[in-house]
Amino acid sequence: MELWEELPSLISRAIEQAEAVVQTRLPDLNVITEHNHAKVLNAFQTEKVTGYHLSGTTGYGLGDTGREVLDRVVARILGTEAALVRGQFVSGTHAIATALFGVLRPGDHFISMSGDPYDTLEEVIGIRETGQGSLKEFGVSFDAIPLSSEGEIQYNLLKDALKPKTKMLIVQRSRGYAWRNSIGIEKISELVHFVRENYPQLLIFVDNCYGELVEKLEPGDIDVDLMAGSLIKNLGGTLAPTGGYIAGKKKWVDLAAQRLTAPGIGGEVGATLEWQRLFFQGLFLSPLTVSEAVRGAVFSSAFWKALGFEVSPLPEEPRTDLIQAVKLGSRDRMIGFCQGLQKGSPLDSYVLPIPAGMPGYEDEVIMAGGTFIQGATSEFSADGPLREPFIVYQQGGMSYQYVKFGNILAALNLYEKDLLNGR
Repeated sequence: MELWEELPSLISRAIEQAEAVVQTRLPDLNVITEHNHAKVLNAFQTEKVTGYHLSGTTGYGLGDTGREVLDRVVARILGTEAALVRGQFVSGTHAIATALFGVLRPGDHFISMSGDPYDTLEEVIGIRETGQGSLKEFGVSFDAIPLSSEGEIQYNLLKDALKPKTKMLIVQRSRGYAWRNSIGIEKISELVHFVRENYPQLLIFVDNCYGELVEKLEPGDIDVDLMAGSLIKNLGGTLAPTGGYIAGKKKWVDLAAQRLTAPGIGGEVGATLEWQRLFFQGLFLSPLTVSEAVRGAVFSSAFWKALGFEVSPLPEEPRTDLIQAVKLGSRDRMIGFCQGLQKGSPLDSYVLPIPAGMPGYEDEVIMAGGTFIQGATSEFSADGPLREPFIVYQQGGMSYQYVKFGNILAALNLYEKDLLNGR
């Protein structure tokens, strides 16, 4: 059964071209997928996960061995000494903010090596808005070193950006809402090597959102000090109903835990309620859902490129995250794209997305995706701020077919609105 009766010829041709490209990429993608399946299975087996660990706790959550084992499983997968995996994290931004507030102190300075931060971190840092308890208001200063025009980290600018109290360098692995290449593990490894050799006193933090299990290695495998991410993205396997994680060297994870709860309490408490089984099960499924999402992203890239749009990354380029950007060039196309993609959702397929303000974002944002978990980009969604040059960002995809259907329906909607012809 199809979701459409007959497709215009230009869309049919684009589908054929995109599926052919996906076939050429499968051998390389399958190698990574099999490696990560084995890694996750080994982590579960090494930590001797049992049915007992799947039951949650209430109240303070004292003596929660399931929580402790989950922390160790995630640490093994991410190549770190320790991890803090908690449903009390409301988002990836919350996990990142907890890590930054946990480690940085008044008077400290930190630098982004990947340019301007993601929109929701601007208020955490204090770039915009005041009176909310930002890092800036606590006396922590910040600078950003832009990526080069080729999307490369500019090491030559670091020396002049350093201050006596510079403590940390941060890297945003994914593109966020920016038309730039995401930063792969190889590039982050080069940064780690450079910093350890020239500035060994500096900590290295990675915003790992959307990047987990996309490559064979994780930031912990290359000696990054700290990282954070969301469980309703990659590692939740589309099952985690909430939550996030912080992982890295034990000293810094412990400091972040003190910030999440309270000094002296740290990571020793935190009820796991009804979500513990879903955390374990979603984590185990995550290599599968990530691989499906990556395959879907390759299709999306090739499909929209065949229709004449600029895409990033290109279909043949290596992947380090789940985000696929399509430059639509106009407000009407962006709205039409999201409204069409919404028609491919299992929930709320009849709903018409419209631009609206959202907490943490400066511009109006339009979002598409009828997900079982609210805002779960691991399931499949598309969104973006309504600003020039009107780029939509697709994330996740619990299956290749759902990603494919969503993109076809988005293209059909543009075609029916006479926004596709002539591209």
